[in-house]
Amino acid sequence: RESKFTRLLQDSLGGNSRTLMVACASSADTDFEETLNTLKYAHRARNIKNKPVVNHDPRVAQLAALQDENEALRRELRRVAEGFP
Repeated sequence: RESKFTRLLQDSLGGNSRTLMVACASSADTDFEETLNTLKYAHRARNIKNKPVVNHDPRVAQLAALQDENEALRRELRRVAEGFP
């Protein structure tokens, strides 16, 4: 079953993140079921794997290209203004 808590922490439990999880277990017979569920959850959380994705903004690349073009045109304008063909 998918836990809401696991869903909330999914981005933090895998990928390039380092996450520490503490699972409290009890040796009392009365807490056996809860301890077992806690250990199962910790095991499932440990096995979560994410595929990190780099966010690329196409506007940033376009802006960099336009700035490079602008600088090249300024150099050319200076060269022409100085009288060099």
